[in-house]
Amino acid sequence: MTRSVYASSAAIVVAAFLLFGTPAQATDMSQSVETLQRLYERFNARDIDGVVGMLADDVAWANGMDGGYVEGHDGLRAYWTRQWSLIDPHVEPLRFQQVEDGSVLVEVRQTIRDLEGHPVEAKGLKDKTVGHLFHFTGDKVSRFDIRDVE
Repeated sequence: MTRSVYASSAAIVVAAFLLFGTPAQATDMSQSVETLQRLYERFNARDIDGVVGMLADDVAWANGMDGGYVEGHDGLRAYWTRQWSLIDPHVEPLRFQQVEDGSVLVEVRQTIRDLEGHPVEAKGLKDKTVGHLFHFTGDKVSRFDIRDVE
């Protein structure tokens, strides 16, 4: 009887390791999720300084409007200032998933409105669910990519 309890406990530990990785990886993931939740809150509040404080100085950020990447804090400040003068985006994180390379994939519902509140559907900008892929260096986001999730 004792042997089957140990076997069951071992099976649970192995299953947890396969699902969540090591305890350190689980902690890193929970810290990353907390950081990203704050990042989305700050972005939706239009708090540029609050967002860039969570990013590496040399961050590479996918430019969802024009393609390519925006580099660094000053580049992002200019990008978001321009973006928010044209459209009113809102992103709602739905699900967080750690990827094998340690990055975090966030499934988000993006809602894009013009400044009068009407839906926008131009240049790939429209209400839809997309994937945001975040790479971290330490506790800072060092790269951001946009992916289709369909």
